[in-house]
Amino acid sequence: MPYEVIGIYGKIVNSYLVKTAAGFINIDTGMSFGRGSLTKTLEKAGCKPGNLKLIVITHVDFDHSGNCAYLRKKYGAKIAIHREESGAAQSGRMFLSRKSKRGIISEAMIYLAGLVIFRRFKPDMYLNDGDDLSGYGLDAKVLHTPGHTTGSISILTQEGDFFCGDLMVNGEKPSISRYSDNFTENKASVSKLKDLNIKKVYPGHGRPFLLDDFFKNNP
Repeated sequence: MPYEVIGIYGKIVNSYLVKTAAGFINIDTGMSFGRGSLTKTLEKAGCKPGNLKLIVITHVDFDHSGNCAYLRKKYGAKIAIHREESGAAQSGRMFLSRKSKRGIISEAMIYLAGLVIFRRFKPDMYLNDGDDLSGYGLDAKVLHTPGHTTGSISILTQEGDFFCGDLMVNGEKPSISRYSDNFTENKASVSKLKDLNIKKVYPGHGRPFLLDDFFKNNP
């Protein structure tokens, strides 16, 4: 199943539009106040109401899910998340998808961000580890990759493109996100990638990189 990856690179967070013969899949949607570049990209790619088939949210933090409800209303697409993210998605209380609260101040900041910035939504479907996306025109599977949040997921295509959300980031160099909720779980999720056919990584933050480069920098 041929496809094209169209990166939407923001100053803070990335989204990815995947164009297939069957239509489009949007992986993460950025912040609500960054909607302009997202919608322009969809329009330029020829995405119209009815042919955006699926919106995959790798985790429901406001910088990744800010436009999913808007896109669902405009394009008629289904929103898919991991079940562990559901409470946070529907309440806006993002610490519900985290095991550690990291103290009163951190919890308060996450809670206030949810109240001020978060766009609450109810998902249309849940994605589980191993789920196949070929029914949406993309030969790819879902991987449950907890660590940044309990319900973080990634998407791996048959060709080796890997959309990882905040499992890994690319700042000065590719690395594990230092904002992981559970760093041990995050490292375990990354370690599992060594046995998979992954070539290019598309992170939520920073430019794409080769997985080999990540492991060279993070032995």
